[in-house]
Amino acid sequence: MKRAVIVHCWGGNPQYAWYPWLKSQLESRGYDVSVPAMPDTDEPRLEKWLPALQQVIGIADEELILIGHSIGAATIMRYLETLADGQQIGKAVFVAGFTDQLGFKELENFFLERLDFAKIMTRSRHGFVAIQSDDDPFVSEQYGVRLKEELGAKLIIKPGAKHMSGPLDGEESCLQLPEILAEIA
Repeated sequence: MKRAVIVHCWGGNPQYAWYPWLKSQLESRGYDVSVPAMPDTDEPRLEKWLPALQQVIGIADEELILIGHSIGAATIMRYLETLADGQQIGKAVFVAGFTDQLGFKELENFFLERLDFAKIMTRSRHGFVAIQSDDDPFVSEQYGVRLKEELGAKLIIKPGAKHMSGPLDGEESCLQLPEILAEIA
């Protein structure tokens, strides 16, 4: 069965921003969709988020699509590093994803070691998509370029979309991201 797991951002939850909309859209297309509430969302720790994601996924296979928003993207990349040689998911989509420290002490623990892009790249059968905004106040467009360079990700630049999140620093909530559907459904 086609499955999708949406990994929320720092401070997010399953009902935040565009997650409910995407869940509904994918379910209407025959996907079994999970949007787990990651532990301690206001103080994310890789040692808690990674096992939580592993538990939700169970056994990864090529019917699985992983969608990560912000630190959720980093969590997915860390998850892909743990897969055995030859084990693959179907595709990964990163929204406002980044590949190293952004300067927030709360997120440093996700980047104590460099990401193993060579390993990550082999873990997705149908590759990667990076959706970035050209005016994100937290994650610059350069991270999308880096995902393109390191993982061969298809890079989609969404003009004026900020962090594509909920109401954050006066930002309007992003409640739909049709670009994701166009890439996986």
